[in-house]
Amino acid sequence: MKFVIFSGTTEGRELSAALAELGAEVTVCVLTDYGVETQGEVPGVTTHAGAMSAEEKRALLEDAALCVDATHPYAMHVSASVKAACEAAGVSYLRLKRSESGTEGAHTVNSAAEAAAYLKTREGNILLTTGAKELAAFAPLGPERLFPRVLPSRAGIEACEALGVPHRNIIAMQGPFSREMNAATIRQYGIRWLVTKDGGAAGGYPEKAAAAKETGAGLLVLRRPEEDGLDFETVLKLCTTRLRAANKPEEQGETS
Repeated sequence: MKFVIFSGTTEGRELSAALAELGAEVTVCVLTDYGVETQGEVPGVTTHAGAMSAEEKRALLEDAALCVDATHPYAMHVSASVKAACEAAGVSYLRLKRSESGTEGAHTVNSAAEAAAYLKTREGNILLTTGAKELAAFAPLGPERLFPRVLPSRAGIEACEALGVPHRNIIAMQGPFSREMNAATIRQYGIRWLVTKDGGAAGGYPEKAAAAKETGAGLLVLRRPEEDGLDFETVLKLCTTRLRAANKPEEQGETS
């Protein structure tokens, strides 16, 4: 039985490994070569890298029993395209929704642009942990104030350079990070504001919030888009049930 997982997240990697261990044929779709690297090599798992057109997604899904959308909670346009491809291919779709964190003590905004507007009238260095794709929104604040923490990839570095961020301000590292690491970064660069998304526990949000509180840095959170979905345990259970049901006829044939 073939499962297709649109991933690039911790949950996607864990789900693909769990299903492969149960004997499923799993195809994991990620956008970048970096996604392939973090996915790693797992027996029974085939990784597809790169953006796909609607038709390419539909073709990939044609012989799948089930599709799981485990993409990042803020990548709503990707989820919409995956869901549409499943409908076109006649394949069942499950959305794996990452658990949210409480944002008590944080100032919440709806977008990166709104975060930049909030910070424009406030002083101090800014640690940006919202990803390379959001950097352009912070350009009006001036590159000297910005300390982007991005993935150690060419795309991440180039996004910082395009904004004119000094190389000494670029923090190219792969997370998630511990509270201690976040606090050390805040102190090292004299950070006054930490800007983040609510990536949940898997995205290291609690550690960022704790570090901001410990160091006295202001915490600015981009609200997560509203969506429907199921938690990891429920998605894994549904996939496992589907797999075992498909294997029952084979098992009965062997014992008859």
